[in-house]
Amino acid sequence: MAGAIASSLPVTAAPTRTDYAQSATAEPVWVRVLLIGIALAFLTLFLFIPLVAVFTEAFKKGWDTYATAITEPDALSAIKLTLLTAAIAVPLNLVFGVAAAWTIAKFEFRGKNILLTLIDLPFSVSPVISGLIYVLLFGAQGWFGPWLSAHDIKILFAVPGIVLATIFVTFPFVARELIPLMQSQGTEEEEAALVLGASGWRTFWHVTLPNVKWGLLYGVILCNARAMGEFGAVSVVSGHIRGETNTMPLQVEILYNEYNFAAAFAVASLLALLALVTLALKTFVEWRARDTNLEPLHEGQH
Repeated sequence: MAGAIASSLPVTAAPTRTDYAQSATAEPVWVRVLLIGIALAFLTLFLFIPLVAVFTEAFKKGWDTYATAITEPDALSAIKLTLLTAAIAVPLNLVFGVAAAWTIAKFEFRGKNILLTLIDLPFSVSPVISGLIYVLLFGAQGWFGPWLSAHDIKILFAVPGIVLATIFVTFPFVARELIPLMQSQGTEEEEAALVLGASGWRTFWHVTLPNVKWGLLYGVILCNARAMGEFGAVSVVSGHIRGETNTMPLQVEILYNEYNFAAAFAVASLLALLALVTLALKTFVEWRARDTNLEPLHEGQH
């Protein structure tokens, strides 16, 4: 009798890991709506409204006032200096980032963890502190100050100091994008290329670099955005000399402190536009990288 009853009961399969995962994320509708609403509220309050306010204030007095503000000699000098600083700092960080990532991901050596810690140092040190370090090194009373003064070499309150400070705060970006990517790829392809007779340099150009090209571009985009928008470290070493050592963020501060709000928001709108372009490029690179990673899967399915 018991056997007959048991045989008549429906047979249910044991829950799988997928079932548990789906049940863990299957929240009630009101919970999902609440979470989405909170996220949208924060985005609106802290991102969209300030962004709209910047462009609204920039064009508040008309196009002529806006055009005059961004073509004024001091503003043009700030734009040129910002572009020059990024044009120097980003390629140098690109070379350092690739070299550091390749060394850490492909080789084992003593001091590897120390090198990783040093790469992360700008993330943990305030930009203002990094600027003060350069003042300590190259200032008039600094370690190298007397020697630099004797040889008429200017580091602080000049372009070299601004470039050095920018390089320091931006050099982790490329390396930190490439290190986990190279580590996940391993060394099998490079070893195969070497076994087939390829030189180390040829292996790098034809095997390693193509595998990390999208991660490399992603790191360069972030590095460039930070280089153009850096304020703290550059503020310490620049001296705020109008028309000479002011970058765009410093020019915005000076104009705002002078109550020249239209000009301040006009220059700030250029930085905001840069942020939007950076976001668009970042999204494109992420999409291309994801699409590239899926290509082998699609080929296998066909």
